[in-house]
Order: sequence, then structure tokens, then C-alpha cells
Amino acid sequence: MSAIPVIAIIDVGKTNKKLFLFDEHYKIVYERSAKFIETIDEDGDPCENLESLRLSVFDSLHDVFKRKEFEVKAINFSTYGASFVYIDEDGKPVAPLYNYLKPYPEELKKQFYDTYGGEEVFSYQTASPVLGSLNSGMQLYRIKYERHELFKKIKYALHLPQYMSYLLSGNVHADITSIGCHTNMWDFKKNDYHEWIYKEGIIEKLPPLAPCDKTVPSAFGNNYSVGIGLHDSSAALIPYQVSFTEPFVLISTGTWCISLNPFNNTPLTIEELQQDCLCYMHYQGGPVKASRLFAGNDHEEQVKRIGDHFNQNSTKYKTVDFDLEVLETLRKKVSPVDTEDPKGLLNQSLFGKRELDEFEDYEEAYHQLIQDIITQQYASTQLILKGSTVKRIFVDGGFSKNPIYMNMLASAFPEMEVFAASMAQATAVGTALSIHKTWNGKQLPADIIELKYYACISYNPAF
Repeated sequence: MSAIPVIAIIDVGKTNKKLFLFDEHYKIVYERSAKFIETIDEDGDPCENLESLRLSVFDSLHDVFKRKEFEVKAINFSTYGASFVYIDEDGKPVAPLYNYLKPYPEELKKQFYDTYGGEEVFSYQTASPVLGSLNSGMQLYRIKYERHELFKKIKYALHLPQYMSYLLSGNVHADITSIGCHTNMWDFKKNDYHEWIYKEGIIEKLPPLAPCDKTVPSAFGNNYSVGIGLHDSSAALIPYQVSFTEPFVLISTGTWCISLNPFNNTPLTIEELQQDCLCYMHYQGGPVKASRLFAGNDHEEQVKRIGDHFNQNSTKYKTVDFDLEVLETLRKKVSPVDTEDPKGLLNQSLFGKRELDEFEDYEEAYHQLIQDIITQQYASTQLILKGSTVKRIFVDGGFSKNPIYMNMLASAFPEMEVFAASMAQATAVGTALSIHKTWNGKQLPADIIELKYYACISYNPAF
């Protein structure tokens, strides 16, 4: 039997690091995963164990290449964003992979924004809310002013996907999906790096930009191509862009619920930025207007609170069915939470303000939790619907499997077609699709995504 042609995708999340092999029909034929214990940087702040990650890449691929049933034609990478690896002339890391949650010095932040036009103007130009270390360009700015000797040692600053690619190819690249994602580095109007990148000498530390479908040969003599890597949020959008031509919004749900609209080309407004809107770049280089809601985290915290109150397991919600009678009861007896401030609406837990004694049982409390999350989700998604002709909403991730969430969302958007989308490992599939032409001679499959339609149900949500 001949070996199955496959593409290997290494998908690095904050918690899980995974390797997948996809066949030419984009079916998973092999996978493995690992978790690493974090280490600390020089300030004692937690950060990724870069050496463990590097060794894991080679260990995983060594295992794959031993398997004679597969023929690896290409390898590509997706990782979380806002994370730089700093390498020297010899290609060796010279600093930790700093955590994007690392506290940022207020004085240095003030110096930066005072120099470059103030927070509002600068955020507008770069489509980047003020997020401290989560604006990855600010990490380089900090090194320049706080650790001058380290700055001099840095030959290249590579976003994490491109460092992973470098490990196998020896080639350095920058990628627009990483550079264009709330980094403070890209001027969306000029379609170029922001002026500060040039004025501060940061440009000298950045490798040349390359298109996302670019591949290079392996440095190890094997007959496979190496992609340059993608930011995971942009990669997860690719299967939808490939599969659907009619305008749509994708609500990607997890810890964050991110509404992504690749069909909205209107510039971000100051007001939208203040409500945590931003722009991503999709793999073909266009802007993707996005809004974020910390709803998955809120859900996790509140189901524990509800479970404790009603003496139920924290996973009890998985067995709760959507019930219109419960919603009608809640409508009559539960008052809306004060949400007059739009910014406050999206930056707090609405359900967290409620007293659990006002609910008869777990089912009532859980329905109200989802109703409150949907109130916020509606407001968040509306921010990126303005100015576009979208008629479809796709939901993937955890909430797509939650019938209460999906039914309420469909009722919140009665003018839309709302679908739960099911696809195994959307980020990894998108990363593979980005270099389809390099390794796969077959037509793109038409059945990558399974959809379940949710019709609008008549009840009176508080929107």
C-alpha cells in the first residue's frame, strides 16, 4: 500500500500544543498533543518555555517521519498572537518569549503615546486598542528603552508562527496576519508599517513580509515544503472564506467570543476602539473588522457560581435543554441589569451582578446567564455589522454546541440566518488550506464545514 500524502500542521495554543496530519481531503489521519509547564522571565513573570516548545516540534516530527504509512508533503504552523521570539545573528533566542499579559510600565506607555499622537489618534491609525504587552510592538519598544544591550543583540524579532517556521526552514519572514493583529505596528490607512517602526529603528529588526501562501524548502533535506505560519484567529477564518462567497460574520467562541467580519471595510471609529473593536488581517491581506467579548470566561466563572448555589456539578449546564417556558417566566420576574453605558455593557459580567436567590432552580439561573451573555453578544456583534450587507452568522467553538445559546442568538438576530458550524480543528484546517496549492493537487473539498440552522423563535429578549 502506498503512503498517504499528508500535510503536518503544528498548532500552538496557550494551553495545548497539537500536531495534526491531514490527508488531501482535509480529514485528520493522525494527531498528538502536549502541555508544557510555564517558566518565568527575568522579572519572575510567567512565560512560555521556549526550549520545551522547540524540542517538542522536532520530537513530534521525528515521530511522524518514522511512520511509513504517511508521506509528509508540507508543514505549516499556527500559534497564538502577540508573542515575539528574538534571535541573534546565529539564530539563537536571546530573550524569553514574554507573556502578552506581562504588565506594561505606565511611564513608558505614556512616553510612547505622547510621542506618537496620543492614544486615540494612534489607536485609530493602527486599529489597535491600548492593550499594553498585548500590542506586541510595544514589547520591542520596551526592550529598546529598558534593555538596550538586549536590543543590540537582536538580529530579528519573529512572531511565534514565523519562529516555528524558521526552525525547519532557516528562512526568516514576517506575516501580515501576525503584524496586522492589534500589534500597534501596522498603519491600516497607509497599508504599511506605522511611522514609529521606522523612526525607532524597529524596522531593522523585522524580516521581510511574505504572503501567507509562500512556502520554502526544508533545511533538513527532506522533500517537503515549509509554510511561513499564521496567526491562529486569522487561520480559523480561512475555511469559511474558502467555502462561502456570500457575506458572513463568524463568531468564534472560546474564552473570548470574537466576532469577525471580513466584509466590512469601513475604518474603525474611536468609539468602536473604546468598545474593544480591532482589526485583524486575513490571509490574503485584507482587513477583518472584529469585536471581542470575554464571554467564555464569564460563562466558566458563572456556571461554577450557579452550581455552588444549587449544589450541582459545574458541568450540569450540558444537560439543560432550551425551554421557552423558563424564558417566559424569567421575562416576567427578572429585571434588566443597568446597561446604559455601552462600554460598561461589554466589559463586565451582567449575570455576575445578579442575586442567585431570585431564581427558583438551576435551569432558571442558567437560562438567565445565557440571556445576559446574548445581550452582550448582540451588542458586540452589532459593532462590526454596521456598514456591511451580511445576512449570515456562523458560530464555531464551544457555544456552537450549546442549544440555549444558539436559539437565543437566532432570536436576537431575526433578520439573519444563524448557523452552528461544526468543523474539526478549524485553525489547523485553515493553516493547511493557506498553502493548498503547494502540496495538494485535488480540488478544495466542498464539505469541510457542517452547518446546523437555527430559526428565530418568538419570545421577547431584552435587546
